[in-house]
Amino acid sequence: MRCSWAEGDAVMAAYHDDEWGVPVRDSRALWEMLMLEGFQAGLSWRTILHRRDGFRAAFAGFDPEIVARFTAGDVERLMQDPGIIRARAKINATIGGAQAFLRMQAAGEDFSAFAWSFVGGVPLVGDGVTVHAQTPLSVEISKALKARGFKFVGPVITYAWMQAVGLVDDHAGGCFRRS
Repeated sequence: MRCSWAEGDAVMAAYHDDEWGVPVRDSRALWEMLMLEGFQAGLSWRTILHRRDGFRAAFAGFDPEIVARFTAGDVERLMQDPGIIRARAKINATIGGAQAFLRMQAAGEDFSAFAWSFVGGVPLVGDGVTVHAQTPLSVEISKALKARGFKFVGPVITYAWMQAVGLVDDHAGGCFRRS
């Protein structure tokens, strides 16, 4: 059995089976997923996941060095790109997120170490029944991200990101991926 949200869609099922909840330790990959979660705001994860290749193409493979240098012209180009969600505030937040990521690096703060410090380096394991939208920890991480200049990182988006990158294992009790 897999988590019910991943049933009925081959892309969602593959994402669930291969990625969701698997601990990610790579800083760039953690940042990419945080940016994608920001695009999800007000939409479904299915919508974002089905456009992930388009997002990767549009945002230079989510290379923060390149994205941080995007200009107003790049924003206008992205606003015309049918392969992504064309929301100016989210596009600008991604560019700002790249700049925030690089500021952290320049200050000697590794993004992976930052993220994993909130859970002591070990994934938290949910009870397999309760489905949270946010938690006190996602509120705390959200505040820390905002303090570093990130946008579209409210507690709900942050919790979804925590689940996606394995900071939290929230697979259902009977799911074959549960810890």
